Amino acid sequence: MMASLLEPKMLLTILLMGTIVYITYLTKRNTTASDYFVGGRSFGWFTNGSAIGGDYLSAATFLGIAGLTYQLGYDGAYYAFCFSIGLTLLAIFVAGPLRRFGAYTVADFLAYRFHSKRARLAAVAVVLAISGFYAAPQLLGAAQILSMFFGTSYEFGIIFTCSVMIFYVGVGGMKGTTLNQALELWIRLGAFLLMVGAAIYGGLHYQEILASINEFKGVITGTGQYAADGKDVAFDGETWTGTGNYFPSFWQTISMTIGLSLGTIGLPHILLRFYTNPSAKAARKSALMAIGIASVFFLFAVYLGVVGRSIFLSGSAEGAVMKDLVAGGNNMVVPSTAQALGGEWLLGLVIAGAFAAVFSNLSGLFIASSGALAHDLYATFLRKNITEKERVVAGKVSIIILGVLYGILGLMVKEASIGHLVALAFTVAASTFTPIFILGIWWRGMTEKGAIAGLVIGLLSSMYMIFLPNTLPDFLQFKVPGLITVPIGFLSVYIVSKLDRRVPADVNEFMKKVHSKESEVA
Repeated sequence: MMASLLEPKMLLTILLMGTIVYITYLTKRNTTASDYFVGGRSFGWFTNGSAIGGDYLSAATFLGIAGLTYQLGYDGAYYAFCFSIGLTLLAIFVAGPLRRFGAYTVADFLAYRFHSKRARLAAVAVVLAISGFYAAPQLLGAAQILSMFFGTSYEFGIIFTCSVMIFYVGVGGMKGTTLNQALELWIRLGAFLLMVGAAIYGGLHYQEILASINEFKGVITGTGQYAADGKDVAFDGETWTGTGNYFPSFWQTISMTIGLSLGTIGLPHILLRFYTNPSAKAARKSALMAIGIASVFFLFAVYLGVVGRSIFLSGSAEGAVMKDLVAGGNNMVVPSTAQALGGEWLLGLVIAGAFAAVFSNLSGLFIASSGALAHDLYATFLRKNITEKERVVAGKVSIIILGVLYGILGLMVKEASIGHLVALAFTVAASTFTPIFILGIWWRGMTEKGAIAGLVIGLLSSMYMIFLPNTLPDFLQFKVPGLITVPIGFLSVYIVSKLDRRVPADVNEFMKKVHSKESEVA
Protein backbone atom coordinates (compact mmCIF):
# COMPACT_ATOMS: atom_id res chain seq x y z
CA MET A 1 0.00 0.00 0.00
CA MET A 2 2.75 2.45 1.00
CA ALA A 3 4.74 1.60 -2.12
CA SER A 4 1.79 2.44 -4.39
CA LEU A 5 1.25 5.74 -2.58
CA LEU A 6 4.86 6.69 -3.27
CA GLU A 7 4.51 6.16 -7.01
CA PRO A 8 4.91 9.46 -8.93
CA LYS A 9 1.47 9.25 -10.53
CA MET A 10 -0.14 8.78 -7.11
CA LEU A 11 1.92 11.47 -5.37
CA LEU A 12 1.30 14.11 -8.04
CA THR A 13 -2.39 13.30 -8.33
CA ILE A 14 -2.80 13.53 -4.54
CA LEU A 15 -0.93 16.86 -4.61
CA LEU A 16 -3.33 18.14 -7.28
CA MET A 17 -6.35 17.01 -5.28
CA GLY A 18 -4.99 18.59 -2.11
CA THR A 19 -4.39 21.89 -3.89
CA ILE A 20 -7.95 21.86 -5.27
CA VAL A 21 -9.32 21.25 -1.77
CA TYR A 22 -7.20 24.04 -0.30
CA ILE A 23 -8.20 26.62 -2.94
CA THR A 24 -11.84 25.57 -2.64
CA TYR A 25 -11.68 25.99 1.15
CA LEU A 26 -10.16 29.48 0.82
CA THR A 27 -12.94 30.59 -1.54
CA LYS A 28 -15.88 28.94 0.21
CA ARG A 29 -17.49 32.23 1.29
CA ASN A 30 -20.12 32.96 -1.34
CA THR A 31 -22.70 35.23 0.26
CA THR A 32 -24.28 36.72 -2.89
CA ALA A 33 -25.35 35.47 -6.30
CA SER A 34 -22.65 37.65 -7.84
CA ASP A 35 -20.02 35.88 -5.71
CA TYR A 36 -21.27 32.42 -6.53
CA PHE A 37 -22.09 32.68 -10.25
CA VAL A 38 -19.58 35.28 -11.54
CA GLY A 39 -16.97 35.54 -8.76
CA GLY A 40 -17.98 39.09 -7.86
CA ARG A 41 -16.70 40.23 -11.30
CA SER A 42 -13.32 40.65 -9.66
CA PHE A 43 -10.84 38.74 -11.82
CA GLY A 44 -8.20 40.60 -13.83
CA TRP A 45 -7.18 39.75 -17.36
CA PHE A 46 -4.28 37.43 -16.44
CA THR A 47 -6.23 35.28 -13.98
CA ASN A 48 -9.33 35.17 -16.13
CA GLY A 49 -7.31 34.64 -19.31
CA SER A 50 -5.65 31.65 -17.64
CA ALA A 51 -9.06 30.40 -16.49
CA ILE A 52 -10.54 30.79 -19.99
CA GLY A 53 -7.60 28.82 -21.34
CA GLY A 54 -8.10 26.21 -18.63
CA ASP A 55 -11.80 26.01 -19.40
CA TYR A 56 -11.31 25.81 -23.16
CA LEU A 57 -8.32 23.46 -23.24
CA SER A 58 -10.20 20.48 -21.96
CA ALA A 59 -9.46 16.76 -22.07
CA ALA A 60 -10.33 17.02 -25.76
CA THR A 61 -7.22 19.15 -26.30
CA PHE A 62 -4.88 17.71 -23.68
CA LEU A 63 -5.66 14.15 -24.71
CA GLY A 64 -7.80 14.40 -27.84
CA ILE A 65 -5.83 16.61 -30.27
CA ALA A 66 -2.61 14.63 -29.86
CA GLY A 67 -4.67 11.44 -30.04
CA LEU A 68 -6.44 12.47 -33.24
CA THR A 69 -3.12 13.49 -34.81
CA TYR A 70 -1.65 10.13 -33.78
CA GLN A 71 -4.62 8.30 -35.28
CA LEU A 72 -5.48 10.35 -38.38
CA GLY A 73 -2.36 12.34 -39.21
CA TYR A 74 -3.04 15.62 -41.00
CA ASP A 75 -6.81 15.22 -40.70
CA GLY A 76 -6.46 14.94 -36.93
CA ALA A 77 -4.15 17.94 -36.70
CA TYR A 78 -6.72 20.00 -38.59
CA TYR A 79 -8.97 19.90 -35.51
CA ALA A 80 -6.45 22.14 -33.72
CA PHE A 81 -6.61 24.71 -36.51
CA CYS A 82 -10.39 24.91 -36.28
CA PHE A 83 -10.43 25.17 -32.48
CA SER A 84 -7.91 28.03 -32.55
CA ILE A 85 -10.01 30.09 -34.99
CA GLY A 86 -12.93 30.00 -32.58
CA LEU A 87 -11.22 31.90 -29.76
CA THR A 88 -10.13 34.63 -32.18
CA LEU A 89 -13.69 35.13 -33.43
CA LEU A 90 -14.93 35.21 -29.85
CA ALA A 91 -12.41 37.91 -28.91
CA ILE A 92 -13.31 40.06 -31.94
CA PHE A 93 -17.09 39.88 -31.95
CA VAL A 94 -18.37 38.94 -28.50
CA ALA A 95 -16.00 39.35 -25.52
CA GLY A 96 -16.18 43.13 -25.01
CA PRO A 97 -19.91 43.64 -25.71
CA LEU A 98 -20.85 40.68 -23.54
CA ARG A 99 -18.98 42.06 -20.54
CA ARG A 100 -20.46 45.54 -21.03
CA PHE A 101 -23.88 43.91 -20.98
CA GLY A 102 -23.09 42.25 -17.63
CA ALA A 103 -25.24 39.45 -16.20
CA TYR A 104 -25.03 36.15 -14.33
CA THR A 105 -25.85 33.57 -17.01
CA VAL A 106 -26.00 33.04 -20.76
CA ALA A 107 -29.80 32.93 -20.64
CA ASP A 108 -29.81 36.39 -19.02
CA PHE A 109 -28.67 37.82 -22.35
CA LEU A 110 -31.85 36.74 -24.13
CA ALA A 111 -34.12 37.45 -21.19
CA TYR A 112 -32.93 41.06 -20.87
CA ARG A 113 -32.42 41.66 -24.60
CA PHE A 114 -36.06 40.79 -25.30
CA HIS A 115 -37.66 41.09 -21.83
CA SER A 116 -38.85 37.53 -22.31
CA LYS A 117 -39.22 34.56 -19.99
CA ARG A 118 -39.88 32.33 -22.99
CA ALA A 119 -36.52 33.24 -24.49
CA ARG A 120 -34.86 32.53 -21.15
CA LEU A 121 -36.49 29.10 -20.99
CA ALA A 122 -35.37 28.20 -24.53
CA ALA A 123 -31.83 29.30 -23.69
CA VAL A 124 -31.79 27.14 -20.56
CA ALA A 125 -32.74 24.05 -22.58
CA VAL A 126 -29.88 24.71 -25.01
CA VAL A 127 -27.36 25.41 -22.21
CA LEU A 128 -28.17 22.06 -20.62
CA ALA A 129 -28.00 20.22 -23.96
CA ILE A 130 -24.60 21.66 -24.92
CA SER A 131 -23.17 21.22 -21.43
CA GLY A 132 -24.29 17.60 -21.30
CA PHE A 133 -22.78 16.93 -24.72
CA TYR A 134 -19.51 18.47 -23.55
CA ALA A 135 -19.44 16.93 -20.07
CA ALA A 136 -19.75 13.33 -21.27
CA PRO A 137 -16.34 13.15 -23.04
CA GLN A 138 -14.59 14.87 -20.12
CA LEU A 139 -15.91 12.18 -17.78
CA LEU A 140 -14.91 9.55 -20.31
CA GLY A 141 -11.33 10.85 -20.23
CA ALA A 142 -11.18 10.88 -16.43
CA ALA A 143 -12.59 7.36 -16.12
CA GLN A 144 -10.19 5.97 -18.72
CA ILE A 145 -7.19 7.51 -16.97
CA LEU A 146 -8.25 6.09 -13.60
CA SER A 147 -8.92 2.70 -15.16
CA MET A 148 -5.66 2.46 -17.10
CA PHE A 149 -3.25 3.90 -14.56
CA PHE A 150 -4.88 3.21 -11.19
CA GLY A 151 -6.71 -0.03 -11.94
CA THR A 152 -10.20 1.21 -11.05
CA SER A 153 -13.35 0.34 -12.94
CA TYR A 154 -14.81 2.72 -15.52
CA GLU A 155 -17.91 3.15 -13.35
CA PHE A 156 -15.82 4.11 -10.31
CA GLY A 157 -14.01 6.71 -12.42
CA ILE A 158 -17.29 8.36 -13.37
CA ILE A 159 -18.59 8.39 -9.79
CA PHE A 160 -15.29 9.66 -8.37
CA THR A 161 -14.99 12.50 -10.89
CA CYS A 162 -18.59 13.63 -10.39
CA SER A 163 -18.10 13.59 -6.62
CA VAL A 164 -15.00 15.78 -6.92
CA MET A 165 -16.95 18.21 -9.10
CA ILE A 166 -19.83 18.43 -6.65
CA PHE A 167 -17.39 19.44 -3.90
CA TYR A 168 -15.16 21.60 -6.11
CA VAL A 169 -17.92 23.76 -7.64
CA GLY A 170 -20.57 23.42 -4.98
CA VAL A 171 -18.32 24.78 -2.22
CA GLY A 172 -16.04 27.16 -4.13
CA GLY A 173 -18.50 28.62 -6.63
CA MET A 174 -17.08 30.74 -9.44
CA LYS A 175 -14.24 32.09 -7.26
CA GLY A 176 -12.85 28.67 -6.46
CA THR A 177 -13.55 27.46 -9.99
CA THR A 178 -11.63 30.35 -11.57
CA LEU A 179 -8.54 30.02 -9.38
CA ASN A 180 -8.45 26.25 -9.79
CA GLN A 181 -8.88 26.56 -13.58
CA ALA A 182 -6.00 29.03 -13.81
CA LEU A 183 -3.72 26.77 -11.76
CA GLU A 184 -4.73 23.68 -13.70
CA LEU A 185 -3.94 25.36 -17.02
CA TRP A 186 -0.35 25.97 -16.02
CA ILE A 187 0.01 22.40 -14.76
CA ARG A 188 -1.00 21.13 -18.21
CA LEU A 189 1.16 23.59 -20.07
CA GLY A 190 4.11 22.66 -17.85
CA ALA A 191 3.54 18.98 -18.59
CA PHE A 192 3.48 19.64 -22.33
CA LEU A 193 6.63 21.78 -22.11
CA LEU A 194 8.51 18.98 -20.37
CA MET A 195 7.27 16.42 -22.88
CA VAL A 196 8.31 18.58 -25.83
CA GLY A 197 11.70 19.21 -24.23
CA ALA A 198 12.22 15.50 -23.59
CA ALA A 199 11.24 14.62 -27.16
CA ILE A 200 13.61 17.16 -28.71
CA TYR A 201 16.40 16.14 -26.33
CA GLY A 202 15.82 12.54 -27.39
CA GLY A 203 16.35 13.42 -31.04
CA LEU A 204 12.69 13.25 -32.10
CA HIS A 205 12.83 16.27 -34.36
CA TYR A 206 9.60 16.98 -36.21
CA GLN A 207 10.76 16.90 -39.84
CA GLU A 208 12.85 13.80 -39.37
CA ILE A 209 10.21 11.71 -37.61
CA LEU A 210 7.53 12.91 -40.03
CA ALA A 211 9.65 11.70 -42.95
CA SER A 212 10.22 8.31 -41.30
CA ILE A 213 6.50 7.91 -40.58
CA ASN A 214 5.70 8.72 -44.21
CA GLU A 215 8.04 5.98 -45.39
CA PHE A 216 6.63 3.28 -43.10
CA LYS A 217 4.29 0.69 -44.57
CA GLY A 218 3.58 -2.67 -43.02
CA VAL A 219 2.89 -4.08 -39.55
CA ILE A 220 4.35 -3.22 -36.15
CA THR A 221 5.82 -6.50 -34.96
CA GLY A 222 4.74 -7.72 -31.52
CA THR A 223 1.60 -5.58 -31.24
CA GLY A 224 -0.72 -8.53 -31.92
CA GLN A 225 -0.44 -9.67 -28.30
CA TYR A 226 -2.20 -6.45 -27.23
CA ALA A 227 -4.79 -6.27 -30.02
CA ALA A 228 -8.32 -7.62 -29.59
CA ASP A 229 -8.07 -9.67 -32.79
CA GLY A 230 -4.57 -10.96 -32.00
CA LYS A 231 -3.10 -9.53 -35.21
CA ASP A 232 -0.15 -7.15 -35.47
CA VAL A 233 -1.26 -3.58 -36.14
CA ALA A 234 -0.83 -2.49 -39.76
CA PHE A 235 0.09 1.06 -40.77
CA ASP A 236 0.48 2.98 -44.05
CA GLY A 237 2.58 6.14 -43.64
CA GLU A 238 1.61 7.72 -46.96
CA THR A 239 -2.06 7.51 -46.07
CA TRP A 240 -1.42 8.95 -42.61
CA THR A 241 0.55 11.96 -43.90
CA GLY A 242 -1.96 12.54 -46.69
CA THR A 243 -5.32 14.28 -46.52
CA GLY A 244 -8.90 13.28 -47.04
CA ASN A 245 -8.83 10.10 -44.95
CA TYR A 246 -11.24 11.10 -42.20
CA PHE A 247 -12.85 13.95 -44.17
CA PRO A 248 -12.91 12.51 -47.69
CA SER A 249 -14.33 15.56 -49.46
CA PHE A 250 -13.91 19.32 -49.57
CA TRP A 251 -17.42 19.83 -48.17
CA GLN A 252 -16.77 17.51 -45.23
CA THR A 253 -13.72 19.61 -44.36
CA ILE A 254 -15.59 22.89 -44.72
CA SER A 255 -18.43 21.53 -42.59
CA MET A 256 -16.07 20.68 -39.74
CA THR A 257 -14.32 24.04 -40.06
CA ILE A 258 -17.60 25.92 -39.71
CA GLY A 259 -18.84 23.79 -36.83
CA LEU A 260 -15.69 23.99 -34.74
CA SER A 261 -14.68 27.57 -35.55
CA LEU A 262 -18.07 29.07 -34.77
CA GLY A 263 -18.82 26.65 -31.94
CA THR A 264 -16.55 28.45 -29.48
CA ILE A 265 -18.75 31.57 -29.63
CA GLY A 266 -21.73 29.50 -28.48
CA LEU A 267 -20.18 27.52 -25.61
CA PRO A 268 -22.04 28.56 -22.41
CA HIS A 269 -19.14 27.88 -20.03
CA ILE A 270 -16.77 30.03 -22.14
CA LEU A 271 -19.27 32.87 -22.59
CA LEU A 272 -19.90 32.92 -18.85
CA ARG A 273 -16.23 33.60 -18.15
CA PHE A 274 -16.47 37.11 -19.63
CA TYR A 275 -19.01 38.10 -16.98
CA THR A 276 -16.31 37.64 -14.34
CA ASN A 277 -14.03 40.41 -15.61
CA PRO A 278 -14.28 43.87 -14.00
CA SER A 279 -14.55 45.58 -17.42
CA ALA A 280 -14.90 45.03 -21.16
CA LYS A 281 -11.26 46.00 -21.62
CA ALA A 282 -10.19 43.26 -19.22
CA ALA A 283 -12.50 40.82 -21.03
CA ARG A 284 -10.78 41.52 -24.35
CA LYS A 285 -7.34 41.14 -22.76
CA SER A 286 -8.44 37.85 -21.20
CA ALA A 287 -9.58 36.59 -24.59
CA LEU A 288 -6.30 37.60 -26.25
CA MET A 289 -4.29 35.88 -23.55
CA ALA A 290 -6.37 32.72 -23.97
CA ILE A 291 -5.72 32.82 -27.73
CA GLY A 292 -1.96 32.96 -27.16
CA ILE A 293 -2.02 30.11 -24.65
CA ALA A 294 -4.26 27.96 -26.84
CA SER A 295 -2.05 28.50 -29.90
CA VAL A 296 1.02 27.24 -28.05
CA PHE A 297 -0.96 24.38 -26.57
CA PHE A 298 -2.31 23.21 -29.95
CA LEU A 299 1.16 23.40 -31.50
CA PHE A 300 2.55 21.16 -28.74
CA ALA A 301 -0.40 18.75 -28.99
CA VAL A 302 0.07 18.19 -32.72
CA TYR A 303 3.82 17.68 -32.32
CA LEU A 304 3.32 15.20 -29.49
CA GLY A 305 0.80 13.25 -31.55
CA VAL A 306 3.47 12.83 -34.24
CA VAL A 307 6.03 11.87 -31.58
CA GLY A 308 3.66 9.24 -30.20
CA ARG A 309 3.19 7.74 -33.66
CA SER A 310 6.96 7.67 -34.22
CA ILE A 311 7.56 5.90 -30.90
CA PHE A 312 4.86 3.35 -31.68
CA LEU A 313 6.20 2.57 -35.15
CA SER A 314 9.75 2.16 -33.85
CA GLY A 315 8.55 -0.64 -31.57
CA SER A 316 11.32 0.29 -29.16
CA ALA A 317 9.11 1.39 -26.25
CA GLU A 318 8.63 -0.87 -23.25
CA GLY A 319 5.78 -3.33 -23.29
CA ALA A 320 3.49 -1.30 -21.04
CA VAL A 321 3.69 1.68 -23.41
CA MET A 322 3.02 -0.43 -26.50
CA LYS A 323 0.11 -2.10 -24.77
CA ASP A 324 -1.43 1.24 -23.80
CA LEU A 325 -1.04 2.61 -27.31
CA VAL A 326 -2.81 -0.42 -28.76
CA ALA A 327 -5.44 -1.11 -26.09
CA GLY A 328 -6.02 2.45 -24.86
CA GLY A 329 -6.78 3.91 -28.27
CA ASN A 330 -6.11 7.48 -29.31
CA ASN A 331 -7.40 8.89 -26.01
CA MET A 332 -4.33 7.57 -24.14
CA VAL A 333 -1.57 8.67 -26.53
CA VAL A 334 -0.32 11.57 -24.36
CA PRO A 335 0.15 9.55 -21.13
CA SER A 336 1.77 6.68 -23.02
CA THR A 337 4.10 9.02 -24.88
CA ALA A 338 5.04 10.74 -21.61
CA GLN A 339 6.00 7.41 -20.09
CA ALA A 340 8.13 6.56 -23.10
CA LEU A 341 9.87 9.96 -23.02
CA GLY A 342 10.42 10.54 -19.32
CA GLY A 343 9.46 7.48 -17.32
CA GLU A 344 7.22 7.38 -14.27
CA TRP A 345 7.69 10.98 -13.11
CA LEU A 346 6.75 12.55 -16.43
CA LEU A 347 3.87 10.11 -16.68
CA GLY A 348 2.75 11.16 -13.19
CA LEU A 349 2.80 14.84 -14.15
CA VAL A 350 0.82 14.14 -17.32
CA ILE A 351 -1.77 12.11 -15.42
CA ALA A 352 -2.16 14.99 -12.96
CA GLY A 353 -2.40 17.33 -15.96
CA ALA A 354 -5.06 15.15 -17.55
CA PHE A 355 -7.12 15.26 -14.37
CA ALA A 356 -6.58 19.02 -14.26
CA ALA A 357 -7.91 19.26 -17.83
CA VAL A 358 -11.01 17.28 -16.97
CA PHE A 359 -11.68 19.10 -13.69
CA SER A 360 -11.07 22.51 -15.22
CA ASN A 361 -13.50 22.00 -18.08
CA LEU A 362 -16.11 20.16 -16.04
CA SER A 363 -16.14 22.87 -13.38
CA GLY A 364 -16.96 25.45 -16.04
CA LEU A 365 -19.78 23.29 -17.36
CA PHE A 366 -21.11 22.70 -13.85
CA ILE A 367 -21.12 26.40 -12.94
CA ALA A 368 -22.78 27.37 -16.25
CA SER A 369 -25.44 24.68 -15.91
CA SER A 370 -26.07 25.41 -12.23
CA GLY A 371 -26.73 29.04 -13.19
CA ALA A 372 -29.26 27.82 -15.76
CA LEU A 373 -31.04 25.65 -13.19
CA ALA A 374 -30.82 27.84 -10.08
CA HIS A 375 -30.84 31.38 -11.48
CA ASP A 376 -32.75 30.98 -14.75
CA LEU A 377 -35.28 28.31 -13.79
CA TYR A 378 -35.73 28.19 -10.02
CA ALA A 379 -35.32 31.88 -9.17
CA THR A 380 -37.27 33.08 -12.22
CA PHE A 381 -40.09 30.59 -12.66
CA LEU A 382 -40.54 28.74 -9.35
CA ARG A 383 -39.74 31.28 -6.64
CA LYS A 384 -40.49 34.97 -6.55
CA ASN A 385 -38.54 37.49 -4.46
CA ILE A 386 -35.82 34.96 -3.68
CA THR A 387 -33.08 36.18 -1.33
CA GLU A 388 -29.38 36.21 -2.22
CA LYS A 389 -28.69 33.42 0.27
CA GLU A 390 -31.49 31.26 -1.16
CA ARG A 391 -30.14 31.84 -4.67
CA VAL A 392 -26.71 30.57 -3.61
CA VAL A 393 -28.25 27.52 -1.88
CA ALA A 394 -30.23 26.78 -5.04
CA GLY A 395 -27.00 26.93 -7.03
CA LYS A 396 -25.35 24.39 -4.74
CA VAL A 397 -28.33 22.03 -4.85
CA SER A 398 -28.32 22.22 -8.64
CA ILE A 399 -24.66 21.11 -8.62
CA ILE A 400 -25.69 17.86 -6.91
CA ILE A 401 -28.45 17.30 -9.48
CA LEU A 402 -26.03 17.94 -12.33
CA GLY A 403 -23.48 15.56 -10.82
CA VAL A 404 -26.01 12.74 -11.06
CA LEU A 405 -27.17 13.64 -14.59
CA TYR A 406 -23.67 14.04 -15.98
CA GLY A 407 -22.61 10.81 -14.31
CA ILE A 408 -25.33 8.95 -16.20
CA LEU A 409 -24.18 10.54 -19.46
CA GLY A 410 -20.59 9.54 -18.72
CA LEU A 411 -21.63 5.92 -18.31
CA MET A 412 -23.29 6.01 -21.74
CA VAL A 413 -20.21 7.04 -23.78
CA LYS A 414 -17.68 4.44 -22.65
CA GLU A 415 -16.49 3.49 -26.15
CA ALA A 416 -16.53 6.94 -27.76
CA SER A 417 -13.68 9.19 -28.95
CA ILE A 418 -13.12 12.24 -26.73
CA GLY A 419 -12.08 14.54 -29.56
CA HIS A 420 -15.01 13.71 -31.83
CA LEU A 421 -17.62 13.97 -29.06
CA VAL A 422 -16.43 17.47 -28.27
CA ALA A 423 -16.53 18.35 -31.98
CA LEU A 424 -20.22 17.47 -31.99
CA ALA A 425 -20.82 19.62 -28.89
CA PHE A 426 -19.18 22.51 -30.75
CA THR A 427 -21.55 21.94 -33.68
CA VAL A 428 -24.62 22.20 -31.45
CA ALA A 429 -23.24 25.40 -29.92
CA ALA A 430 -22.44 26.87 -33.35
CA SER A 431 -25.98 26.13 -34.55
CA THR A 432 -27.76 27.65 -31.54
CA PHE A 433 -26.04 30.27 -29.38
CA THR A 434 -23.57 31.53 -32.00
CA PRO A 435 -26.33 33.00 -34.23
CA ILE A 436 -28.04 34.42 -31.14
CA PHE A 437 -24.97 36.24 -29.81
CA ILE A 438 -23.60 37.41 -33.16
CA LEU A 439 -26.95 38.75 -34.39
CA GLY A 440 -28.12 39.82 -30.93
CA ILE A 441 -25.04 41.98 -30.42
CA TRP A 442 -24.59 43.30 -33.95
CA TRP A 443 -28.10 43.45 -35.49
CA ARG A 444 -30.91 45.66 -34.20
CA GLY A 445 -33.59 43.77 -36.12
CA MET A 446 -33.47 40.56 -34.07
CA THR A 447 -36.74 39.78 -32.28
CA GLU A 448 -37.83 37.49 -29.46
CA LYS A 449 -39.55 35.04 -31.80
CA GLY A 450 -36.53 35.05 -34.09
CA ALA A 451 -34.21 34.21 -31.19
CA ILE A 452 -36.42 31.39 -29.93
CA ALA A 453 -36.81 30.00 -33.46
CA GLY A 454 -33.04 30.06 -33.95
CA LEU A 455 -32.42 28.20 -30.70
CA VAL A 456 -35.10 25.56 -31.23
CA ILE A 457 -34.52 24.93 -34.94
CA GLY A 458 -30.73 25.06 -34.55
CA LEU A 459 -30.85 22.55 -31.69
CA LEU A 460 -33.26 20.15 -33.39
CA SER A 461 -31.49 20.23 -36.76
CA SER A 462 -28.04 19.66 -35.27
CA MET A 463 -29.24 16.86 -32.99
CA TYR A 464 -31.05 15.20 -35.88
CA MET A 465 -28.03 15.29 -38.17
CA ILE A 466 -25.76 14.02 -35.40
CA PHE A 467 -27.91 11.13 -34.17
CA LEU A 468 -29.87 10.13 -37.29
CA PRO A 469 -27.54 10.74 -40.23
CA ASN A 470 -28.47 7.46 -41.92
CA THR A 471 -32.00 8.75 -42.55
CA LEU A 472 -30.57 11.45 -44.83
CA PRO A 473 -29.24 11.23 -48.41
CA ASP A 474 -25.53 10.50 -48.69
CA PHE A 475 -24.66 14.08 -49.69
CA LEU A 476 -26.18 15.35 -46.42
CA GLN A 477 -24.33 12.94 -44.14
CA PHE A 478 -21.50 14.83 -42.42
CA LYS A 479 -19.25 13.70 -39.59
CA VAL A 480 -19.50 17.27 -38.24
CA PRO A 481 -22.63 18.79 -39.87
CA GLY A 482 -21.81 22.47 -39.35
CA LEU A 483 -22.16 23.29 -43.06
CA ILE A 484 -25.90 22.54 -42.84
CA THR A 485 -26.90 23.27 -39.26
CA VAL A 486 -25.09 26.60 -38.71
CA PRO A 487 -26.71 28.35 -41.72
CA ILE A 488 -30.05 26.90 -40.61
CA GLY A 489 -29.56 28.53 -37.20
CA PHE A 490 -28.65 31.94 -38.65
CA LEU A 491 -31.43 31.85 -41.27
CA SER A 492 -34.03 30.84 -38.69
CA VAL A 493 -33.21 33.90 -36.57
CA TYR A 494 -33.13 36.24 -39.57
CA ILE A 495 -36.25 35.03 -41.40
CA VAL A 496 -38.49 34.77 -38.33
CA SER A 497 -37.29 38.18 -37.07
CA LYS A 498 -38.08 39.74 -40.45
CA LEU A 499 -41.53 38.20 -40.46
CA ASP A 500 -42.17 39.15 -36.82
CA ARG A 501 -40.79 42.74 -36.92
CA ARG A 502 -41.49 43.20 -33.19
CA VAL A 503 -38.12 44.62 -32.30
CA PRO A 504 -37.81 45.60 -28.60
CA ALA A 505 -38.53 49.29 -28.02
CA ASP A 506 -35.30 49.77 -26.09
CA VAL A 507 -33.03 48.14 -28.69
CA ASN A 508 -31.10 51.40 -29.25
CA GLU A 509 -30.35 51.67 -25.53
CA PHE A 510 -29.16 48.06 -25.53
CA MET A 511 -26.88 48.63 -28.51
CA LYS A 512 -25.47 51.77 -26.95
CA LYS A 513 -24.72 49.86 -23.75
CA VAL A 514 -22.88 46.92 -25.34
CA HIS A 515 -20.97 48.98 -27.93
CA SER A 516 -20.13 52.07 -25.89
CA LYS A 517 -16.55 53.25 -25.45
CA GLU A 518 -15.15 52.87 -21.98
CA SER A 519 -12.74 55.06 -20.09
CA GLU A 520 -12.00 52.68 -17.26
CA VAL A 521 -8.60 51.10 -16.93
CA ALA A 522 -8.43 47.36 -16.32
